[in-house]
Amino acid sequence: MADYNILNYGAQPDGKTNNRKVIQRAIDECTERGGGRVIIPSGNFLSGTLILKSNVDLHLESGAILTSSIRQEDIIDFARNFKDENEDIGWEGGCFLCAFHEENISITGTGIIYGQGDKIFYDDNADGGFHECPLNIRTELRPRTTFFEDIKNLVVNGITFKDAAFWTLHMAGCEHVIVDGIRILNDQRGANNDGIDPDTCKDVVISNCIVKAGDDAIVIKNSEPMSAKYGSCENIVISNCILYSHDSALKIGTETFNAIRNVILSDCVFCDCSRGVGIWARDGAIIENIHVHHISGNTKRYADCPERSFAPRWWGKGEPIFINSTYRNSNHKFPGKIQNITFDHIYMKCESSIFIAGEEESRIKNVSIQNINLTMEKQGTQLADVFDEQPSERNVYPHAIPVVYSRFTDNLEVDGSVKYVEPYNILENRIYEVEDCSNVNISIKECE
Repeated sequence: MADYNILNYGAQPDGKTNNRKVIQRAIDECTERGGGRVIIPSGNFLSGTLILKSNVDLHLESGAILTSSIRQEDIIDFARNFKDENEDIGWEGGCFLCAFHEENISITGTGIIYGQGDKIFYDDNADGGFHECPLNIRTELRPRTTFFEDIKNLVVNGITFKDAAFWTLHMAGCEHVIVDGIRILNDQRGANNDGIDPDTCKDVVISNCIVKAGDDAIVIKNSEPMSAKYGSCENIVISNCILYSHDSALKIGTETFNAIRNVILSDCVFCDCSRGVGIWARDGAIIENIHVHHISGNTKRYADCPERSFAPRWWGKGEPIFINSTYRNSNHKFPGKIQNITFDHIYMKCESSIFIAGEEESRIKNVSIQNINLTMEKQGTQLADVFDEQPSERNVYPHAIPVVYSRFTDNLEVDGSVKYVEPYNILENRIYEVEDCSNVNISIKECE
């Protein structure tokens, strides 16, 4: 395998010079000559957008820092390629590392890809002194750290992503993906700085990773523009990861414009997340065959800043499990279907309910939760007194907090135990509450 060291192309490791042209030349020559490794050696190399090509391994050596420019004139805006009517996605802002319709691309090594999010986010004390709500931003136009569309055989191994300004690892319409042993170390109050986003992807393995993010750690979705081109999102395995997030550790949805199926999450730890696993149907498709097992960790509620228009609050109020099919907005578009979901061997300290709620026209079916051991304990600054169905017409509303809440669900089994630790805010101290459900069997033992 031939090596293409960017120093030989004139790259300057001063953290100030924009090295985009010389690094891109190394990438282009590498792919034109049949492939190889583009070497980022020790040093801090600033660059604008880089477009990766087939048969190229972007290899960051020990001590290497590849820094994303956050100047808009240095970043390619690819949003013009997409028609997107879903306001929650937001394709604007461009990206730092990208590739389109290529194959055999890898990013490897022990170096750092630095997104300069710490230059974008700032604390405006919008939550009145708690310092927990989403940080404010200096510019709406924040580049994704990566965007890979329709890549066959994508490998991301060993590297560290640090301080993403927006989404970190966004893979759209990709197939045969391995993400192994990476670290994502983002600001845990940074809005929209998701960790790993398989969007309309197939055959994805994510393992042995540490992800810290303000937004969701791992998001499996099927966005409108990608679903139109690549169909379903399926066959995704996640294992042996440690996930921190002020939203969900694993989120499935809310973008559900085509099917999401065959997802396994196992042997992971969730740390200080607003939610453990969240599954949302909003846009008419089916979510099915989702299996989660052997999970430890905790979920908690963080302070919001409801007066601010940008990112006023986190999604999640400390639920260990959240399964929700409801109307995104007043258009009353059919939300979709959620069915065949299993959880087992879950050990969580939490502040809110196992929440499973559909609608009469969009009932949730066949959910089994076995060997779940919960400790209901107040861990943060906020009381447990609301349900949260964002984004939806129902939104956030006051409600007592049972251990299990279910609405419009058919064939639900829950078996496990709960322990209350004072000063947990026990409202009515109900083990479960069900509304308009059928064939429900809930057996939760209260422990001392």
